[in-house]
Amino acid sequence: MSLFDDPFRSDRRLSAGCPCGRHASQAEHDTAAHNSTMRAEAVGVAPHAALPAREEDRYTGVVASAVMRAMFPQDAARRAFLKSVGASTALAALAQVFPLGTATELFAQGAGAIEKKSLKVGFIPITCATPIIMAHPMGFYAKHGLDVEVVKTAGWAVIRDKTLNKEYDAAHMLSPMPLAITVGAGASPLPYTAPAIENINGQAITLAMKHKDRRDPKSWKGFKFAVPFDYSMHNYLLRYYVAEHGLDPDTDIQIRAVPPPEMVANLRADNIDGFLAPDPVNQRAVYDGVGFIHLLSKELWDGHPCCAFAASKEFVTSAPNTYAALLKAIIDATAYATKAENRKEIAAAIAPANYLNQPVTVVEQVLTGTYADGLGSVRKDPDRIAFDPFPWESFGVWILTQMKRWGQIKGDVDYAGVARQVFLATDTARLMKEVGLTPPEARTKSLVVMGKTFDPQKPDEYVASFAIRRA
Repeated sequence: MSLFDDPFRSDRRLSAGCPCGRHASQAEHDTAAHNSTMRAEAVGVAPHAALPAREEDRYTGVVASAVMRAMFPQDAARRAFLKSVGASTALAALAQVFPLGTATELFAQGAGAIEKKSLKVGFIPITCATPIIMAHPMGFYAKHGLDVEVVKTAGWAVIRDKTLNKEYDAAHMLSPMPLAITVGAGASPLPYTAPAIENINGQAITLAMKHKDRRDPKSWKGFKFAVPFDYSMHNYLLRYYVAEHGLDPDTDIQIRAVPPPEMVANLRADNIDGFLAPDPVNQRAVYDGVGFIHLLSKELWDGHPCCAFAASKEFVTSAPNTYAALLKAIIDATAYATKAENRKEIAAAIAPANYLNQPVTVVEQVLTGTYADGLGSVRKDPDRIAFDPFPWESFGVWILTQMKRWGQIKGDVDYAGVARQVFLATDTARLMKEVGLTPPEARTKSLVVMGKTFDPQKPDEYVASFAIRRA
């Protein structure tokens, strides 16, 4: 039985309904959804922009339904009454004896009314931000009652600062950033959260074309590499990779932070020899003929996290319903992005100048996994980038071990405690179920990076196991 059944329809039983509560049966619900989609497509609007009834209407339906049930406990009597006087007369009569408006307002306040509907969410123009970006043109924010402005931002330091200064309500961040902010790496600690992982995989090591015959990392001594930010999976994966090949990333090579939109230009100008970067940067280097893809990051760690949807703990606690709606919209978009058949549509939606500002073919090659490698071959890997919002706490623990390994954090670290505080797996699991995804039962799992198993229960032993480290 749905709380949102219309109590003023004499042809409707209050004991049956559909999941959204606005139709007499699942069949009627499906027909209405199909018709809504067809109408949206006819006027050139993405199907996802065809919205459900306004929240206020649904709350009114809940209250009215409850009152009608109380007045007419026998469904047959209610239906007979409505047939005799009509729905509008019945509603008017009910309003005379019961304060429907006040009751609806009180119910809305207790039923998850959104505290702030107009939001700003910052993003960097990379495919890692796909769910956050696509949720705007494809209507996922509006579907969940929000008016979100997604703001293209120059670099990660700017993203961090604008979010900390509350110019942005939430942001697309590198998954290590909320952990670094929370533990105070490089600044004063501030509780931060990463309740959804934006993407897994989706990065690559790209080298300048002049190095196409220098594929052995042991020969990279003296190379200059770019990564997007010091607190990034790119930095940690590049360090891990070269260290496994005997190079000390702090003395044998140079690693500098370069905003992703500037990486290809720096490669073309010979300022760097390569980068471990998010897409579509790698594919754009191939498209422009200035670089080749040495390997995909999934070849180092298949299923690794990269970017995350992030918000301050203050935002989560002060506007919990807004936070829930925003997170749900992003998880909903992520669920759509998981399906391979939707990837070309998504590429077309996020390629324009106000989003990624890339040729559609570049974005398609990344999202579909059929791509030119810059060395004359076309490769196919449908998991080149994938989307899975679940924030495994073991991801957080692994990231913290690398911060410890390279001296970004010092002293004793409460690995599990910090990961649990930042990666809000319980919230994500609940909302994943609401949009039809199945979250995992556990919150941690073992991981394998370059053939080496990581046990999240033994982080200190893991750090100590590396021959090349600062800690």
